[in-house]
Amino acid sequence: MSVSKVRVRFAPSPTGLLHIGGARTALFNWLFARHLGGTFVLRIEDTDRERSREEAAQALTEILAWLGLDWDEGPIKGGPYGPYFQSQRLHLYREAVEKLVSSGYAYPCYCTPEELEARREDARQKGIAPRYDGRCGNLSAEQRQAYESEGRKPAIRIKVPNNEQTVVDDVVRGKVVFENEKVMDDFIIMKSDGWPTYNLACVVDDALMEITHVVRAEEHLSNTPKQIVIYRALDYTPPVFAHAPMILAPDRSKLSKRHGAVAVEEFRDAGYLPEAILNYLALLGWSPGEDKEIMNVNEIIQRFSLERINKTAAIYDVKKLEWMNGQYIRAYDLDRLVKLLIPRLQEAGYLPEMVSAGDFQRVKDILAAGRDRVNTLGAMPEMFSYFFVDFDSYDKKGLRKYFNQGSDELLERAREVIAKVEPFTIENVENAYRELAESLGVSAGHLIHPTRLALTGRTIGPGLFDIIFLLGRDKCIERIAKAITYIRKQESVAASN
Repeated sequence: MSVSKVRVRFAPSPTGLLHIGGARTALFNWLFARHLGGTFVLRIEDTDRERSREEAAQALTEILAWLGLDWDEGPIKGGPYGPYFQSQRLHLYREAVEKLVSSGYAYPCYCTPEELEARREDARQKGIAPRYDGRCGNLSAEQRQAYESEGRKPAIRIKVPNNEQTVVDDVVRGKVVFENEKVMDDFIIMKSDGWPTYNLACVVDDALMEITHVVRAEEHLSNTPKQIVIYRALDYTPPVFAHAPMILAPDRSKLSKRHGAVAVEEFRDAGYLPEAILNYLALLGWSPGEDKEIMNVNEIIQRFSLERINKTAAIYDVKKLEWMNGQYIRAYDLDRLVKLLIPRLQEAGYLPEMVSAGDFQRVKDILAAGRDRVNTLGAMPEMFSYFFVDFDSYDKKGLRKYFNQGSDELLERAREVIAKVEPFTIENVENAYRELAESLGVSAGHLIHPTRLALTGRTIGPGLFDIIFLLGRDKCIERIAKAITYIRKQESVAASN
């Protein structure tokens, strides 16, 4: 097969937010297509009428676009194999079912849900695996007519060759052999309401859209033998299958909300960068071939292959993702980072609706000084709040450690230095501080730590001299004076007790 003809697809159901497992599936398909110069198709599988929602489909396209996973064919873009919503392709599934019934590969089943449940319960009572017994596959024309006269609307079942094996040649798993009789009965391919089941719609769409490779999560491996049965019955050539490993929680349990954020939208809203998320997801079950973690998307595309997808489960570690996001924040273009942060500062009430050039530059300077200390955009407004608004409390541990006897005198001297230093630059402030510490016979830290607490209310943050410069002389003098008053008041209260 020519690599130029590689066609892959991501086919989510629009029932909710994009789970990180789904995002990884989309990413692996996109990387494979981009690596080989193929086509990446987005198809919306919205045949579950009870759970599918139009707004969820729109949200899916928006979050994929935010991640940078651009599709070549699909919603919005269109393409020669559309429509790309399954709900608009019902005529194709019905044509396929008619072909299967007329050729004897499928048959109408008139069993009611109540009858089927009664038989399943009977099988359970007898200690045998519940399975459909194929009784409607042998009905006479008269029996069918009788059922239809009762008003029964049949579902359509495909005939499964019981005494055969179905072999899946999987790029990741190798050869996987399924004994038909053990893993499937004559399963339903079209429901009684005329809507297809997942397995039928998936096969028809993949075949008609000329999908060459199906790259998806391991949980779909159990669907593959059923789909191969349908491929054969319709005389379609199955694609190449590659099932990526499961993504497990750190305790190796099934990943769920109790393990924290599991949807891409949650990470976006928390201030993670799309580049960091893609980098992290790529390494969940795929190896670049060397001990390397931070890679831009072009490098990942160059290295990607299905053969390097791992068999073993991938362990989801949100702390690792947070660390990786921090690495991207530190390397990110500052102007772009400012543009991403400004709406969050506005939402917090720290910036006006109309941001001036001066506001932009100030945020840029703050980020330049402090981005090494924070790993997400979402944490930045609170982290940098003291640059924009005054505070009325101090870190409790900092109080015990740095606002003690004699610290008010140190802060008095620090205030004098800040008031007098000229010109007011980061370098001059630092030199003056260090000269003061030397003249007092104390370490620079003896001055720096209480000053930081006085100016920010915190014990950690950007470099102190950056903070002093960014706050400005007047604000620094004001806050140090407030801290001195606080310390002396506390000392007075303690003395009176």
